[in-house]
Amino acid sequence: MRYLGGLRGTGRLTCGGKAGGRADYEIDVFLTAPSQVSASGEIRLAPKVLKRVFGRTDLHLLTGDGRDLSLAFSDKELGAGEDAAHVDVAGELPGASEWRDGGLSPGREARPGLD
Repeated sequence: MRYLGGLRGTGRLTCGGKAGGRADYEIDVFLTAPSQVSASGEIRLAPKVLKRVFGRTDLHLLTGDGRDLSLAFSDKELGAGEDAAHVDVAGELPGASEWRDGGLSPGREARPGLD
């Protein structure tokens, strides 16, 4: 397994296709097999919103650069008042060929976004 780089920013959560609020994210992407990537990281949002979405299996994050990522919570429980949770990530992750020196290759990071 080799570290490729990170995705960081602010995006929009959706649950079952409905708006779930804004979230900050920090996601690490790894090469796990030739041409296969996996990712995990942390999302951070208002405790009230996190409590509402925690444990959902239909949670998605639309990143600032327009990627639609599917999120699965790694932990089974959420502590009272927590504003962050660890997630396993799938979906529109950048492929192994899109990374260079811990970041996305030039021209790969610019996609339609939220802002």
